[in-house]
Amino acid sequence: MGRAVTPRSGLEAELAKYPGVEAHGNSLRIVFMWRKQRHRETLGLPITKANIKHAAQLRAAALHAIKIGTFDYAKHFPDSRQAGNYSTTRDERLKYLLERYKPLKAVDLTSETEIRYNWALDKCVELLGENRLGSTILPEDIQNLRVELIADRVPSTVNHYLSTLSGFLTWCESNGYCRPGLPAACTRFETSERDPDPYTKDEVKQLLEMGCLHPADRAAVTLAIYTGLRPGELGALAREDVDLERGLIEVNRAITPSGSFKLPKTGKKRVVLLFPPAVEACRTLMNIDHGVPARQITVELNRHESRQETLTPLISPRLQATSNRAGEWFAPPSWNTKWGNIQRRAKIRPRRPYQTRHTYACWCLTARGNLAFIAKQMGHRDFAMLVKVYAKWMDEESSEELNRIWVDLKSQI
Repeated sequence: MGRAVTPRSGLEAELAKYPGVEAHGNSLRIVFMWRKQRHRETLGLPITKANIKHAAQLRAAALHAIKIGTFDYAKHFPDSRQAGNYSTTRDERLKYLLERYKPLKAVDLTSETEIRYNWALDKCVELLGENRLGSTILPEDIQNLRVELIADRVPSTVNHYLSTLSGFLTWCESNGYCRPGLPAACTRFETSERDPDPYTKDEVKQLLEMGCLHPADRAAVTLAIYTGLRPGELGALAREDVDLERGLIEVNRAITPSGSFKLPKTGKKRVVLLFPPAVEACRTLMNIDHGVPARQITVELNRHESRQETLTPLISPRLQATSNRAGEWFAPPSWNTKWGNIQRRAKIRPRRPYQTRHTYACWCLTARGNLAFIAKQMGHRDFAMLVKVYAKWMDEESSEELNRIWVDLKSQI
């Protein structure tokens, strides 16, 4: 507390007119709240009526700057010992910071990814308070945000939100809009490793014989299971990608949920060599007239580049469509619907279409296929991911593999 002023000159009554201005020894001091903390600044001015009014004006100016988000500690109190601690921090409301950040981030994203990023950022800023000043955000606020997000979302979704928020806060920190260390508070939730849930050979037989009503469906399902293509890659396959003579397909693109085209997940094209059932499936699909002619499509390579291709879908919803609203290509949502119907008719336990990819991998591994070859077929950057995801199937075969190696080894001794 400041020391009381003697009433002989009426200074005590004068000070009482201006809350936040007080005596500190023989000098005036102002008190104000900033970033949820009480700050006191001794001005070094003697206690006079004129100086009391001047101090009140200084405090009012600081409070106004804090309110509109332009407060600069070093500018308002250049002689303060605290000025150096806050000189690089500027106050801006989160919604305005986000408006500036989004286009800066967007140049590194595809249009599809930008939509997902903006959705996550908007939700996080909404929960934090879009009108809050960036400088007032505390690690505690991020921790409370994690609690709110996980209440009605799965961990993988929350981790995506926290990852995008961390990037935004890193930008705010590097530009002096928030206190250091906030990105570190965006701690991701641990997620349990979900084992692949592949189809058995009996289930595949049921899918093909009971679930598929059209030869095109049987061929598409066979192709999915015997190539390990991702659903988006399967839907984006064109007849121009198939080489029946050489027994391969070129995976040049993937289709997104919105129906746009992009590069495969790793950003690289690849060649997939076909097992005989997949070759026959491709031959069947090539011979079916789905009524969709070759058309020019745009494949987005990155935010700034794209390529034009003239292609004919290998599989198309138009073939069995009952209305003209069906698309020409199987985007993931339409393939999900078809896949659900196929499983229902086959009377097997329902799984996501992605499990056909897991089925391919597990079948190859239990047949003791070369890891590097399988990884290349599936479009992994290396076989580390293969080992991590499918370790269970590799472990189940370890004893047989040991015996096989010992047989080969004995022949060389």
